[in-house]
Order: sequence, then structure tokens, then C-alpha cells
Amino acid sequence: MSADAEITRHVDGSKGRYLLKRDGQEAELTYSILSPTSIIADHTGVPEALRSTGAGLALVTRLVEDARAEGVRIVPLCPFVNAQRQRHPEWADVFNV
Repeated sequence: MSADAEITRHVDGSKGRYLLKRDGQEAELTYSILSPTSIIADHTGVPEALRSTGAGLALVTRLVEDARAEGVRIVPLCPFVNAQRQRHPEWADVFNV
């Protein structure tokens, strides 16, 4: 993912969203907050223009970093997040499967 991509995090009540903006396009990863220590990663959406650029992986990486820093466990309901979890065994400490 190039350095010109910015990922922001937005939380509204029990819902959260990571948004990656690059070249006028937006990719997102959404999650639901179950408790102060548990979230469900429920959707990753990457537009065609950002596919194969690492945008989805960048979103999941940020989710994992934030979860680790905040002591939160992730339930990987989203198929993409779950696939990345399987590819990155070093992330096992933040996932509930």
C-alpha cells in the first residue's frame, strides 16, 4: 500500500468503521462492538480500482494493531478478515475463532 493512503477510524455507538482513502477511492472495513473487549469484523469492501493494491490488507492490519493496543479480541465474521487471519498466524493473539 502506498504512503499516500490514509486510514481513519470512526466509531458510532456499537458500530465502527475503518476507511482508507486513496486516489479518490474509498475502501472500508466495518465492525460491531460486542463489549469493551470484543468486536466482530463483519465486512470489508474494496472498490475495483483499489483491488490488488494491498488496501484490504492495510485495513485488516490496522484493525489488528488497534485491537492489540486496546486489549480487544476480534471475531472474524468477514470472509476476507478471516482469510487474512489464516495467512498471518502472528495475529492469533487478537482473534477469537
